[in-house]
Amino acid sequence: MGSINDILSTASSWAWGPAMLILLLGTGLYLTIRLRFLPLRNLFYAFSLLWKRRNPKEEGDISPFAALMTAMAATVGTGNIAGVAAALFIGGPGAIFWMWMTALVGMATKYSEALLAVKYRETDDEGRHVGGPMYYIKNGMGEKWKPLAVAFALFGTIAAFGIGNMVQANAVAGAMETAFGFDNQATGIVLMILVGLVMFGGIQRIAHTATALVPIMAILYIGFSLYILGTYLDKLPGALVTIVESAFTGSAAAGGFAGAGLILAIQFGVARGVFSNEAGMGTAPIAHAAAKTNDPVEQGHIAMLGTFIDTIILCTMTALVIMVTGVWQSGETGSPLTALAFTVGLDSDLGAVVVAITLATFAFTTLLGWSYYGERCAEYLAGTKVITGYRILWVLAVFAGAALSNHFNTVLILADVLNALMAIPNLIALLVLSPVIIKLSQIQKNK
Repeated sequence: MGSINDILSTASSWAWGPAMLILLLGTGLYLTIRLRFLPLRNLFYAFSLLWKRRNPKEEGDISPFAALMTAMAATVGTGNIAGVAAALFIGGPGAIFWMWMTALVGMATKYSEALLAVKYRETDDEGRHVGGPMYYIKNGMGEKWKPLAVAFALFGTIAAFGIGNMVQANAVAGAMETAFGFDNQATGIVLMILVGLVMFGGIQRIAHTATALVPIMAILYIGFSLYILGTYLDKLPGALVTIVESAFTGSAAAGGFAGAGLILAIQFGVARGVFSNEAGMGTAPIAHAAAKTNDPVEQGHIAMLGTFIDTIILCTMTALVIMVTGVWQSGETGSPLTALAFTVGLDSDLGAVVVAITLATFAFTTLLGWSYYGERCAEYLAGTKVITGYRILWVLAVFAGAALSNHFNTVLILADVLNALMAIPNLIALLVLSPVIIKLSQIQKNK
């Protein structure tokens, strides 16, 4: 088993190597330029769409806002808390700057994905609106490209059990054990029941749960972060200057642990940015395809807010709290580093509890969002008859992830590889269909 893990680890390092990061970043930059920086120009317009009165006769299953919350439920997770801390530990403060840059061009990618998802979506045998990369590849690029659609759906079906299920369940169990001493198996049983109750209610129940939990937890996390930043206000300018300077000069991370230079800052900033907001992965458009809307461009605007909120706001909060409290060179990494920062910042053990509860809640919502992604990918491959079996398997995997954390390393590494491979068909589709994206965006502008 060890040799298999070594092979898969090597494959993962190649899959998420410089070529993939350049492809992801390059596609986002290309779309940003072709759209004439639309995401930046229309940011406030995008927020205004969240409160727009909707025509109840528009096609779809959930509101545009609920679609955004469902996508964010899958996106906002361990990457915002543990991933940012890991980027700081290995890549130094400069990694945060490159995470920001990845998010800014990633907004154009997310906009384009959702636009295509709504334009090329279908209605399945049970009346659900389904869409995503597999559908805009098939319907937008033609039958000769269908193998790419099948590849995306296959990779997504399997990868969901790793990054979207077992990793998240393990994070919830770990957070509950650390903060409250709960047994992992007990946590797994409770989590399995909760996920099943929501998941078997379909996209409407998933969306309602995400709409309730994601905003509340995000606001609470931002609130605690702003309180700490206010307490350490005198340290904030220095932290921002260090982030920007280190982005171009490199710096020693973790007290010189990795001697993080410029290359590491860029590599880990881009990688953590992609892992955090999933722009280019092709997952979020699966949720946005279910939105009640007849306007692909409007949904694209709403979708890009997910990247902005996830990385520019939430990840930045984590990074700045770690920086201003001075713990980024403590030798800790991942969620323990973030927990230490909040403990120091709040001058109380409450900080660790805040991080644990936030991490657990974010991971729980990620389990729900990714259950929908995996289910839609499986449906594309095998039809609606596979849905019940997929849901049962998903719930069982939740318990395995929480209770059997030492026995699925191979699955997780494989899922990491497949997660990278998901992006390739999606990025090809975005580039091939970019004329459609540009044309639809121009039509809306001229209305």
